[in-house]
Amino acid sequence: MRTPIPGPEYQEDGGRSAVAAAGGLHRYQLHLHDTYGPVVRFQLPGADTAVSVADPVLLEATAHIDKRPEELFAFLDPLCEAGNLQVLPADEHTPWRRLLLSVLAGRPAHERHFARFTELARELAERWAGELDGEPVELQRALTALSLRMICGFALGDADAGTNADRVVAAFEDVLTEHLGRLYQVPRTDPRSAERADEALAYLRATVDRVVAAHRPDARTDRSDLIGALVEAGESPARIRDTVMVTLLAAHHTTGVAVSWTLHLLGRHPDAADRVAAELDQVLGERAAPDYGDLRRLTYLDMVLKESMRLFPPGPYGARETTEELVLGPYEIPAGTTVFYPFWAVHLNPEHWPEPERFDPERFTPQEVAKRPRLAYVPFGIGPRSCEGAALATVEAQLVLAVLLKRLRFLPAPGHEVTPVERFVLWARDGIRMTVRPRGFF
Repeated sequence: MRTPIPGPEYQEDGGRSAVAAAGGLHRYQLHLHDTYGPVVRFQLPGADTAVSVADPVLLEATAHIDKRPEELFAFLDPLCEAGNLQVLPADEHTPWRRLLLSVLAGRPAHERHFARFTELARELAERWAGELDGEPVELQRALTALSLRMICGFALGDADAGTNADRVVAAFEDVLTEHLGRLYQVPRTDPRSAERADEALAYLRATVDRVVAAHRPDARTDRSDLIGALVEAGESPARIRDTVMVTLLAAHHTTGVAVSWTLHLLGRHPDAADRVAAELDQVLGERAAPDYGDLRRLTYLDMVLKESMRLFPPGPYGARETTEELVLGPYEIPAGTTVFYPFWAVHLNPEHWPEPERFDPERFTPQEVAKRPRLAYVPFGIGPRSCEGAALATVEAQLVLAVLLKRLRFLPAPGHEVTPVERFVLWARDGIRMTVRPRGFF
């Protein structure tokens, strides 16, 4: 006999009011699992009924699924003209994913671009060091713009000349805010929001077209040129543009947001910040930035970054669609069901993370990691639809943190509240504003 999956009562509005009352889908997932347990049935705007799974052991049974629910990812349709890349069927998605991994995941390519990454990070550290007038800096926009410059140089054959990174970041925000609002039927407070989103989308397309047009045909020889790889694979011009657009979106959000939340947490935990600074001094000596090989020696910095992405995963959730009946413990999930991945709730599951909301980088010592299920920590997703840029994002985040924290100390801005909100990624509603000081200036 099938065991019924627990969950809230049916709502005529498809669950939108419940999501709104919780403060967004990212917080609603926490409420659901606190109330109903590790497996919950609920109404998900854009997918009708979904099953949310916050147990990392049960998640293993879903890790093979290679299909996403189309309606749930329709808000990304405007960024793609040759078909939404997030919901490609498996036979198209597998070779496309393999191509992206060939460009984004290789160590030789990371090493080749490391010096340029370091230069960009040091420029930001220099700028912030020169603005020590007591005014707080806003981390999110500056760091997402930095990440955008990095991904342009890495994956696009350095064909980003003239790209206004700050404007690109703002344009993505306008497009996503508008189309996510349509998905959740959020009442408009700005009568020009739709028009502004259309203008932002046109700007993004023109920017990508310029990047593609400026591409050097010989750049593919270094195996770290996304456009060249797409051309070699015989992809259409529309698919090339779509891939560039989605790569710019995903890459700049992931790294910039992860570094922002990490600095936010270190500002509130000065003992951990002191320990990071001491490790940087020990590994780097008088050098202002690490070499590529130094990153693996920055073990505590890596633990801090992982704990930050546990507490504030850049992508707080994901979703798949079953193509056959699935058994999860005592529950049977029919084919065609949306399986919701509440990554934030998985990361705060008290069964595997004691005192889950406490910041504790020691959770990521090798001994502690070995005690937990494999999928207890999933900041980049799971299975064949996980983030292709995970390795690159980690290298970028470690480098940027090392460069900034070797020179600067970040302190909470007095009176500024940091509130996580859902905006494609786990963003801070009013920014993450922090006071910057040179190390030792206290």
